[in-house]
Amino acid sequence: MNTDTRRFKHKELTGKVIGVFFDVYNELGHGFIESVYEKSLQHALVSIGLKACRKIEIPVRFRGQTVGHFEADMLVEDSPLIELKAVARCTRLTKRSY
Repeated sequence: MNTDTRRFKHKELTGKVIGVFFDVYNELGHGFIESVYEKSLQHALVSIGLKACRKIEIPVRFRGQTVGHFEADMLVEDSPLIELKAVARCTRLTKRSY
């Protein structure tokens, strides 16, 4: 795993988003559906002055043709896409597990 943070394109903004995510999680706790965390995260990001848009549709192009659309959970400051997941627990995938 590469932990050299000097190479991250949106290092400062990503750091803020992660910090706000933990604030939201620590306040709400676990057990809610994804949309609750998504709306709460958007509210918290906007409250600190960041632009956060939910359910962003992005066209997917392949060899010059639009072949579909990807719906991202959130876009912050027109840069990092956020894909949220609400799960009971995370499992680690290894090469042998799939």
